[in-house]
Amino acid sequence: MLRRTRWVCLAALALLVGLASPHVADAQARGGRAGGPPPTARVAAPKDLTGYWVSVVTEHWHLRMEMPPKGDFSMLPVNAEARRVAGMWDPAQDQASGNACRAYGAAAIMRVPGRLHITWADDNTLKIDTDSGTQTRLLHFGAAPAPAAATTTPLDSGSGRPEQGRGTQAEWQGYSAAVWAGAAAGRGGRMPGPAGNLSVTTTRMRPGYLRKNGVPYSENTVLQEYFDTFTEPNGDSWLVVTSIITDPQYLTGPYATTNHFKKVPDNASGWDPTPCRADQPR
Repeated sequence: MLRRTRWVCLAALALLVGLASPHVADAQARGGRAGGPPPTARVAAPKDLTGYWVSVVTEHWHLRMEMPPKGDFSMLPVNAEARRVAGMWDPAQDQASGNACRAYGAAAIMRVPGRLHITWADDNTLKIDTDSGTQTRLLHFGAAPAPAAATTTPLDSGSGRPEQGRGTQAEWQGYSAAVWAGAAAGRGGRMPGPAGNLSVTTTRMRPGYLRKNGVPYSENTVLQEYFDTFTEPNGDSWLVVTSIITDPQYLTGPYATTNHFKKVPDNASGWDPTPCRADQPR
């Protein structure tokens, strides 16, 4: 499994530029048979991601299963400004101001140990519910327009509230545009990438934390993800999510991680929705 994981991560990094283009979703929407409407994302799905999945922590155990200490930036490509902001982290203030979910935003939620419930919200929207933080992500297929850009207050301002003005309010889970790799892209072409993989680009997120100890990411962050599933000879089904985070405000370069989930055969057993929590440092 680890050999396959390394392959997924390398393939994802190689395809980052090609799959991040906003024109990809438009191409998929035009990919139906000539003279007819394109197939829905559910019909076109080359793999089934639905069901209950539990995270299996195979790396950075001490940073994910335990509360990382304040000032721990290990393995993160953070700049000096990120270190400054993280140095002012105050979990009690986050909890009191209604910002306990800063460590459960889209850029970090797949790293939080817990369970996923993946379903189709409709024929062109895949929904991911997490029991950790009780979050919901919506992955939008097709050429539907993304919400208007939102402006939020800086993370270190203390308020965490979006400013009033034009556009749609930024959310913790942002806006996610999804496309099936290998699917028809119109005019005889196909979407680039390993066939069957799901590529997701997420933007317009509220500023949050890459880790629970206050290491920040900004509203300018772009999250690129690649979802793949496979079944082992013993029948175990796995979901591998490779994430690549870019943030010109707080990171010196892309931050890539690979997250593993095992399918739960008895569905909702162990499902335990819990609210966001701003933990104290150790």
